[in-house]
Amino acid sequence: MKVMQTLYSIETMEFDIKPGLEIKTLQKHFEHTRQLFIYIIFFITEVARYAETSAVKRASKHLPSHEDLNVNIKSAGNELVWRILEDVSYQKALKDDKLELLLDKELVRKLYLELVQTPEYIEYISIEGRDKKGEKDILTFIFNNLLLPNENFTNHIEELFPNWDDDCDMIIVLIQNYLQKPASYNFQEMLSNEKWLYAKNLLQTVLDKKEVTLGLIKPKLNNWDPDRIATLDMILMQMGVCEFLYFETIPPKVTINEYIDLAKDYSTPQSGQFVNGILDNIHKDFVRDNTMNKIDFRKT
Repeated sequence: MKVMQTLYSIETMEFDIKPGLEIKTLQKHFEHTRQLFIYIIFFITEVARYAETSAVKRASKHLPSHEDLNVNIKSAGNELVWRILEDVSYQKALKDDKLELLLDKELVRKLYLELVQTPEYIEYISIEGRDKKGEKDILTFIFNNLLLPNENFTNHIEELFPNWDDDCDMIIVLIQNYLQKPASYNFQEMLSNEKWLYAKNLLQTVLDKKEVTLGLIKPKLNNWDPDRIATLDMILMQMGVCEFLYFETIPPKVTINEYIDLAKDYSTPQSGQFVNGILDNIHKDFVRDNTMNKIDFRKT
């Protein structure tokens, strides 16, 4: 997806591309996703921790009630929250990216006030002691049932991170996984070297082999004018053909299915079927002619 976004950015640029800009653009796409992920984790912890802020404010009233003086602050001491806060890589990410400056404190307050009225939160604070499952469950509840359905929250995220629309499905899965297994994440290196090399090589292959891929795609377009085909569709088909030819470990059927899904999600309503038809036809030609001999593009 990030390679697709980068290729689209390059395709729609109205100025000459300087050497190295492609890789920098790809890195920027990954960086925006990393920052979005970290900010939402930060927001979740701030909602949970607001229990303590609320308790202090209520206790400092001129005439505090019994309830004001006895606010339950269990969520502020949530063990998973503090495990996140004490993560050195998380602390560095917050500081380096200055994400704390983006926080809408009033929105945090409003969401906390909604949280304390929910049966799930009331049950959570009614249980004495702490257990790992309960600590994870309440944070997952805050994310899934409080933040995501809240229009004010999603509008806030969209204003800060234009990539939210493209990344939201992936981010949701990442955060749900993180809340279950926080120890497996490094906030400075969310992308493994293997995945980065794959993304970089795919990007470079599509750019370097554009004439080759278009030479295979255009004869399959029949009466379609290449200039009138959606830009994303052409990009996805070029990516698919590159995987057919130059990425030895990826089975062709996996390639086809992946690009059908991307076309459905990010291009026109007809794009999934269109991309499927073109890639499937090209693949059948390779099989028929026994030319599906994958080779590293750097060796060609």
